[in-house]
Amino acid sequence: MPYLVIDGAQGEGGGQVLRTALTLSILTQRPIEIVNIRAKRKKPGLLRQHLTSVLAAQAICEASTEGGELGSSRIRFSPGEVLPGDYRFAIGTAGSTVLVCQTILPVLALAKAGSKVEFEGGTHNGMSPSLCFLEQSYLPLLKLMGIDCKIVKSSLGFYPVGGGKWQIEIKPAKVLSPIRLMEPGSEFAKKPENCGLHALVSQLPVSIGQREVAAAKTVLGWSASSGIITDVDSIGPGNSFQLTIQGKTHTNLFEVVGEQGLSAERVAKRCAGRVNKFVSAEAAVEEQLADQLLIPMALAGKGSYTTSKPSLHTSTNIEVIKQFMDINIRAEQQNELCWQISISS
Repeated sequence: MPYLVIDGAQGEGGGQVLRTALTLSILTQRPIEIVNIRAKRKKPGLLRQHLTSVLAAQAICEASTEGGELGSSRIRFSPGEVLPGDYRFAIGTAGSTVLVCQTILPVLALAKAGSKVEFEGGTHNGMSPSLCFLEQSYLPLLKLMGIDCKIVKSSLGFYPVGGGKWQIEIKPAKVLSPIRLMEPGSEFAKKPENCGLHALVSQLPVSIGQREVAAAKTVLGWSASSGIITDVDSIGPGNSFQLTIQGKTHTNLFEVVGEQGLSAERVAKRCAGRVNKFVSAEAAVEEQLADQLLIPMALAGKGSYTTSKPSLHTSTNIEVIKQFMDINIRAEQQNELCWQISISS
């Protein structure tokens, strides 16, 4: 079979093109050649996190590869039979273990038997979905679709040290059920019991989390909602502030990872700003979750949800999916700030 050539410079030109292409290459059994990998990034080519995604994809299907090296801007990937089982993947930096997981999760979820995968590296780095997002927001929706996973955490890994360790147990899905997510999150945000504030702190004063919770309550008017500060286990210092809105079917999680030079109040206000943008759009799904739902919904063959205006990241992901699958993905504007994503085969 000829190689399907994927241009890694298309759209956003980042690592998502690589990850989506690897996932769908295995699921469609289509050999691929990816060129111009991460061409629009300051450091183009494969970094450790992206190389680990390639190696993980290779391991779970005994794929043959060419160009799978640090710094490579081009790879060839020819998938073999999917092999469920026990695996371990270590990035060696604070790069996102969650993104490595999401590269192989849809594949192993549709395998003939269950798998257990251990990851080591970053869990919270500010540039990608966190382990908290995966566990609280993404996986519960996958369960509604028929994919049952369980996360076992050992330790978290904050940027720049990393060192997080965790496992995911993946049960094989018999069939993927379509889902429809349309109820505005703004309706649920009106009730204090649906709104959560959570600060994670590692090797830093607990007062940082207390200040974040207080600042966010002031900005959002969530004075009646409970705030939680957790002193977490990590080999390096770190902080993550999260705001959640619990709906009937899922949780929208908004997160800002603290960084040196960014005050606790600014962290909280930045996170609260994302909540306000989401609530104003009267959408059901926040931007990050909207992007991550595309592959499982495409594999289910249909589904829909409302979200804010699709980002370039989301639009790029849609175009890559269409290169592998004969599927219709439409983004239709519903009001000034809200769009509906509809998927049909």
